[in-house]
Amino acid sequence: MIRKNLFIITFLSVLFTVTGHLTLRAQERILDQIVAVVGNSVILQSEIENELLQMQAQGYSPTADSRCELLENQLVQKLLLNQAIVDSIMVSESEVEMELNRRLQFFIQQIGSEENLENYYNKSILEIKEDFRDIVRDQLITQYMQEEIIGRVTVTPAEVRRFYNNLPEEEIPMVPSEVEIRKIVKYPEFSEAENFRVRQRLNEIRQRIINGERFSTMAVLYSEDPGSARRGGELGYMPRAQLVPEFANVAFSLKEDQVSPVFETEYGFHIAQLIDRRGDQVNVRHILMRPAATDQARTEARSFLDSLATAIRTDTITFRMAAIINTEDEDTRMGGGLVINPDTGGSKFELDQLNPVQYEAVRDMSIGEIAGPLESTDAQGKVFYKLLYLESQTAPHRANLRDDYARLKDLALNEKMMRILDEWIAEKRIQTYIRIDEAYRNCDFGDQQWVKRQSP
Repeated sequence: MIRKNLFIITFLSVLFTVTGHLTLRAQERILDQIVAVVGNSVILQSEIENELLQMQAQGYSPTADSRCELLENQLVQKLLLNQAIVDSIMVSESEVEMELNRRLQFFIQQIGSEENLENYYNKSILEIKEDFRDIVRDQLITQYMQEEIIGRVTVTPAEVRRFYNNLPEEEIPMVPSEVEIRKIVKYPEFSEAENFRVRQRLNEIRQRIINGERFSTMAVLYSEDPGSARRGGELGYMPRAQLVPEFANVAFSLKEDQVSPVFETEYGFHIAQLIDRRGDQVNVRHILMRPAATDQARTEARSFLDSLATAIRTDTITFRMAAIINTEDEDTRMGGGLVINPDTGGSKFELDQLNPVQYEAVRDMSIGEIAGPLESTDAQGKVFYKLLYLESQTAPHRANLRDDYARLKDLALNEKMMRILDEWIAEKRIQTYIRIDEAYRNCDFGDQQWVKRQSP
């Protein structure tokens, strides 16, 4: 049970699930009541019912014990929150704002668009953020309390070996096929004439705004940032750390309603207008325009990579050295183009962890084979071309210490953290006032007998 609790706490602290939070509206139809009290915090029946709806929406089939399991998850969260208050663990408003923005971006991606989200709630994005602010604050405090307990836990190689050797054969995890890939990236070059054209266009728009036209209208009509354009270019309140440096420098230098000169960031060219400033946060509008690569520039980028691939295939140069010399991806240059898995920090990917372009190219490749040039788009919306090289591929197998030490280390660490958290919960449960409604008195909570601390 504690394994489930830690997973759910961590999951809830990372993101909102769209289907789950759509069910918040169903809360109005639930006859609410307090089902448990932990310290000064209460757990409502609606919280249990909404989490049950979340499980169903995500494809899980509830069992007879589901409500009990969800209640215990809530008990653990409230116990952590209660202790965090005792220990004076706090979060800043800028941390809450950053987390809200991050989660809402995930939320928007899942539901399709900001417009869909706003239409569903019949509220603006800013109003939705305010609705979730207290929830996010409590979850961050809970997460920080959990990190205080297990955040510095480590395992030694001896502990990893002991963990592995004590696993029954049937519990040793199966490791699917994994690949290592290298890449060489080439961007089409933008001409000075194209950069000048974009700057000139933005200057014309800026002058129209200064002459009296509304910035928000210009953003809807001309901005190439789809996320903010439909809101008249408004980004919402953000701290400096959440903005790229060039944008932050401009945004924090503006006076209210002032329109900036044209400036450049990694996303393209912008003009910005300050709406409001609250302490270390600003709310600005912006209009983004990007230079467009000409057909000739695209052809030249592809031709460059074609020639490079030929040189590699004829052993004139290795892919690794070609990447060090030629790639325009600074994150992989020093590693000879080796792509790092952001989920693990290692270089191995399961096939379904690859993005669609990489998956389609790699799934039928042989080790040492090159694919490309392939067209892709980076996080800033810029088109680029790349060569992919299949460095290695493993067959599916049961985990072993030689080939899968990092995976087994994570499992051993997770088990140790579960054990420590379990012990902490057992101790704090005894020290904290806890009351559970009669409807849940028959729940089997395993080793954690929450009901023992109930008052008559």
